[in-house]
Order: sequence, then structure tokens, then C-alpha cells
Amino acid sequence: MVLNRVTKPKAKDPRRVADHYTRKARAQHYPARSVFKLEEVDRRFGLLGSGQRVLDLGCAPGSWTMYAAQKVGPSGFVLGIDIDPVPGTWGPPVRIRTADVRELSAETLAEDGPFDVVLSDMAPRTTGQRGVDQARSADLARTALALAEKVLRPGGSFLYKIFMGPEEEDLMAAVSALFRTATRVKPRSSRSFSSEIFGLGMGLKRR
Repeated sequence: MVLNRVTKPKAKDPRRVADHYTRKARAQHYPARSVFKLEEVDRRFGLLGSGQRVLDLGCAPGSWTMYAAQKVGPSGFVLGIDIDPVPGTWGPPVRIRTADVRELSAETLAEDGPFDVVLSDMAPRTTGQRGVDQARSADLARTALALAEKVLRPGGSFLYKIFMGPEEEDLMAAVSALFRTATRVKPRSSRSFSSEIFGLGMGLKRR
């Protein structure tokens, strides 16, 4: 006699479940829900404004770039850079470059600067090994900070993503040394299981 085997349905991966923010992003024609993280930071701290020049590092799939472009308006400028091609048709005030941020120098960005705001939503391709992923995330954040220090105008701001870990504290200390104010932000739209946190430096000190 063959017994029918009862199998439990596979649990859905929470990272792939369309939540409120995912549906909201689709309704507003943004490529990803991450836009609401930037929107919250902007609303709380007044990060973006009309006429600003913005550098968006790790800009794919383009949600932060779209939001920044709306905030800076036609008198502003947004330069989005990502190692992967960013889909879509982009016109003023946006320009997209496909490049590895780790291989960029401040000199290559000089013709488009100085910038009022540098954004970095960069994240490594994860391995599932927490320590490795945290270290790679910290390396990307340090790369972004090094560029921000060189291309921001005095008084400019820097927003970056990093995975929480032992190196996050050191990076926040470095940001605190360069900017008049530095703070950590965990947007409400960040998924509860995510180890990401955002650091914000405002008011770059004169060099």
C-alpha cells in the first residue's frame, strides 16, 4: 500500500514578499522600494533641495536617482554611477555612468562637481557569511566616504548604507571627524530582518 505523503509548503522568502512599500513603489513608478528610505531621511533632515548637485553612488536600479532628480529640479544635477547598467531613458537633470566606484578617482568627477550631496546605497553581493558581508559593506562605505570628502563642497552632506558590524562604529567616527553633525538612521521602510543601517554626515568641515 502506498501512503500519500503530506508535504508542507515552502515558506516564502521574506525578502521576496511584496510589502506595503513595494506596492507603493510600483504605484508611484519607482524601480525599487528603497526610494522610501531616502525619502524618510530627506523628510527628517532636509537633505535634498532645489538646484543642488548630487552624486548617487551605486544608483541601480535608479529609485534614489529618480527621487533626487525630482527634488533638485531642472536647475540641479544628479550624476548616478553603478557597476551595472541602469535601465531607462534619462534626461536632464540626470546623467548615468556605468563604472566601478572603487576604480573612480575624485579627479574624474571634478568636472561635474563640487557636489552638495553624495548618496551611497551601495551593497556588496552577499555571500551569506555575515562577517564577510559586513567587511565588504564597510569597504564600500569607506570608498564612498573617501570620494565624498574630496568632491563635496564645504557644508555638503553624505548619506551612506552599511551593514551593522564591528567596523560600523569606526566609520561613524570617521564621519563625525569630517562633518559638523553625524547620526545613524534606521528608516521605517528598512525590512525588520535587514542588518543595514544608514549613516548621515551633514556640514562638511572646510579642509
